[in-house]
Amino acid sequence: MNKELTHVDSSGKAKMVDVGNKPDQLRTAVAEGFIRLKKETVELIRENGMKKGDVLTVAQIAGIQAAKLTSSIIPLCHPLMITSIAVDLTLTDSGVKAVSTVKCIGKTGIEMEALSAVSGALLGVYDMCKAVDKEMVFEKIKLIEKTKENA
Repeated sequence: MNKELTHVDSSGKAKMVDVGNKPDQLRTAVAEGFIRLKKETVELIRENGMKKGDVLTVAQIAGIQAAKLTSSIIPLCHPLMITSIAVDLTLTDSGVKAVSTVKCIGKTGIEMEALSAVSGALLGVYDMCKAVDKEMVFEKIKLIEKTKENA
């Protein structure tokens, strides 16, 4: 395993990696995360009883937007031509699980976009529920898988 940091130069300064000579490949990343909610909050979501509206739909759109904006908020990420973003939200008895699958054809990975999608979706849930739940907790946001194959 290569243990060298790729985003720093020889003097330790941040740099964007040059991917110009790499081949275009179909790249896919899957990420997941969870937001723990009070039981009363889960019931309000289940009954579509939040004053702001449909929590899961708004959060799904927030996740899609977050993936699209990743290179704007993470300084050393390359802007990528995303070909697909899926954000799936599941309401459980203790909160909301978010899973994102993001794809592109490009020269560098798309895992940051998948992680941003999950984070954005969970932040969307938080924003929609903050008036009724002051104890929400984000948990286990992580990359599940990343793949690349010839385009």
